[in-house]
Amino acid sequence: MRRRLLANRVCAPRPNARAAGAPQPPQPPCVALISRSPSYSFCLSWQFSGVVADQWTTNSGLPVYNNDDSLTVNLRGPVLLEDYHLQEKLAHLNRERIPERLVHAVGASAKGYFEVTKDVSNFTFADFLSEPGKKTDVIVRFSTAVPSRGGAETVRDPRGFAVKFYTNEGNYDLVGNNMPVFFIRDGMKFADMVHAFKPNPVTNLIDNWRFVDFFSHHPESLHMFTHVLDDIGIPKDYRHMNGFGVHTFKWINREGKERLVKYHWKSSQGVESLLDEEAQAMGGKDSLHATRDLISSIAKGDFPEWVLHVQLMDPSSIASLDFDPLDATKTWPEDQFPLLEVGRMVLNKNINNFFNENEQLAFSPALVVPGITYSDDKLLQSRIFAYTDTQRYRVGPNYLSLPVNAPKSGILNNQMVDGILNFVNKPNEEVNYFPSKISGALLAERYPISGESICGKRMQQVIRKESNFAQPGELYRSWDADRQERFAERISKEMLLQPGVTEVLQKIWVHYWGEVDVGLGNKLMKKMDDAGVPL
Repeated sequence: MRRRLLANRVCAPRPNARAAGAPQPPQPPCVALISRSPSYSFCLSWQFSGVVADQWTTNSGLPVYNNDDSLTVNLRGPVLLEDYHLQEKLAHLNRERIPERLVHAVGASAKGYFEVTKDVSNFTFADFLSEPGKKTDVIVRFSTAVPSRGGAETVRDPRGFAVKFYTNEGNYDLVGNNMPVFFIRDGMKFADMVHAFKPNPVTNLIDNWRFVDFFSHHPESLHMFTHVLDDIGIPKDYRHMNGFGVHTFKWINREGKERLVKYHWKSSQGVESLLDEEAQAMGGKDSLHATRDLISSIAKGDFPEWVLHVQLMDPSSIASLDFDPLDATKTWPEDQFPLLEVGRMVLNKNINNFFNENEQLAFSPALVVPGITYSDDKLLQSRIFAYTDTQRYRVGPNYLSLPVNAPKSGILNNQMVDGILNFVNKPNEEVNYFPSKISGALLAERYPISGESICGKRMQQVIRKESNFAQPGELYRSWDADRQERFAERISKEMLLQPGVTEVLQKIWVHYWGEVDVGLGNKLMKKMDDAGVPL
């Protein structure tokens, strides 16, 4: 029966094989990650053998002459289980999506370069910052934080601002936001915070009372809410927003001198935002307006640019401050720790494939280079593990072998072998351990690392200098009266008067905001009275 059905099919004739000496089809480019040692050179190719057939095939290379009809008994079926081509197409479709990011699922990425403009070699021996004029390739991903994939880019929400530097000494990931602080200071609270912001597990709806309840236990969040509920809470697009490293890192110079450092990206396009009504109108027209703006701007040659500044602090200054500079909910006063220009970043190329260079693009603050390392910032210390772990789960244990994540400087590591989707071909490598007198693999030259002494007792306690109200109060009082009024109105609508917010929660938050600024607390009390909810 099968032969009769197949014989009756009308198929295009199979093209003849190419004659010897005939022109061959162009070969796809190979993404090469060549190690420093010739004996360990290898090439990454995500197209199997690197050869593209001149006719349709299955993934195993079987020629396909019918890509429209399944294999059936008679014309109307049933479909035969032996139709491998049908199985392959459906099974692959089922697996075309990797798990979405738990946070920052909605985003856009672009490529470009970072160029050093000022000499900072006295502060760090990081090679990519070694001299003015030096350029390093980068890829950047901007994103919203809370919405799931398919969500709008017009929500009031922090925006992710993650930069991957492809340096000569490996990849450096600077993973931050468009706001200089964060909601919490300790990673122990991160999972609960994400749950509080995400949809209600019963209804799958976003209920503001959930995060109002959660953060009523954490007044450290006030500084971040002062940014989120301000006019800057909804950026006009990704080009018109600043970026911040949020955390405190360390720079180390050749002499081993350590300095604490904070990063600031200043948009050369300026900072522009959408007010609430403008965001609602824009979201109704185009929910992905920021992605579209980024792509179209780069396509027409209007390349966005950011200037990188840092603040530096000698660790000996910590004791004299009235706040903890390693607290991710705090900023450093610029009059005490002025901004120092480092370089500029220009995005001049759109990505080639959304899945390969956005969905599989993976960042982690754990990825540093010589001359830059971590501070004792509690939240940063947690993210060092959490971000790499989520990429191993989301993309796979070999995610750093993917072209978009792999270092362009080359890798020499024969211990991390096998695992799911290990497609790196290391021919004739019999030695998958270290050390070995057979392989000849050498270690890198020693370079300075943090020499800070650590001594103390195990404890689980909050930091001493919490200072939860001072900085948000200073920020609020820096605004004009109209901006303060809009801010108070958002607190009322988005927090205090939301369905499910109890009187107890209302009183807690009015008290908190009153600690931030007495006038703000009185303003909120009046708004509650006007709404018929006296406290």
